[in-house]
Amino acid sequence: MSIELSDREKDRIIEMAWEDRTPFEAITIQFGLPEKEVIKLMRGTLKRSSFNLWRKRVNSGVSQKHAKKRNAEIDRFKCSLQRTITGNKISKR
Repeated sequence: MSIELSDREKDRIIEMAWEDRTPFEAITIQFGLPEKEVIKLMRGTLKRSSFNLWRKRVNSGVSQKHAKKRNAEIDRFKCSLQRTITGNKISKR
């Protein structure tokens, strides 16, 4: 699969992949990039030690990266504390 992504999109995908509560399905919906491609992107972008830490965390059970493993009460991709983006500027807390 070869999806052309801008540097900004790649940075956002990496940021979302690092977040424990953002499932791979959210990345797929927003960017069309399945889990295997996210893993390839992370492997090719991160230092080896950083990638290994990330994979260990994703597979540890602490992370909720897979929607099937998430608590059924979690039905959103966004933190309830996160404010909306207005006027192309992210609201500060």
